[in-house]
Amino acid sequence: MLSISEIKTGVHIEIDGQPYTVTWNQFGKTARQGGHMKTKLKNLLTGSTMERTFSGSEKAEPAEITYKRAQFLYATGDDYEFMDNETYEQMAFTAEQLGDTINYLSDGMEADVQYFNGNPINVSVQPKMTFEIIETDPGVKGNTAGNVTKDATISTGLVLKVPPFIEVGDKVVVNTLSGEYVERAK
Repeated sequence: MLSISEIKTGVHIEIDGQPYTVTWNQFGKTARQGGHMKTKLKNLLTGSTMERTFSGSEKAEPAEITYKRAQFLYATGDDYEFMDNETYEQMAFTAEQLGDTINYLSDGMEADVQYFNGNPINVSVQPKMTFEIIETDPGVKGNTAGNVTKDATISTGLVLKVPPFIEVGDKVVVNTLSGEYVERAK
């Protein structure tokens, strides 16, 4: 069991038989009472979010989440097919299950499939990934005052804001958690 001090961002807990991941936490303490941990939780099965406060000596049950490497094969409509690298078993996920992860999938790439009670529930990709710019407007010379950005499309079709010096064919690092440009790839 996890105490309130162990319930931090990224930890997986189980509530009423459902797996949740902590997406935000804040510890607080009032005058004569014990501490409390305010959290925002994301249900790993449904994708819904909720807020919950754990107080004092309250405990949370850790969720038994396991990971296996899988290869992304292809997408058909709203279904995304993956293959387990060890057993070669195929599994399908819907766009709703994957959420923003679909913006970073390309054929043949490796990803981690999350399992809960032996069933595949979600897919996670690296927090920072490199993509090629396939479309962007040319930079305007001299337009460097302030925090100037322009739209650019990466190889998966996602449009993001990049600095004006980025051109078609450049490779950029993207934060897959926030969907933001990080830097030009070296």
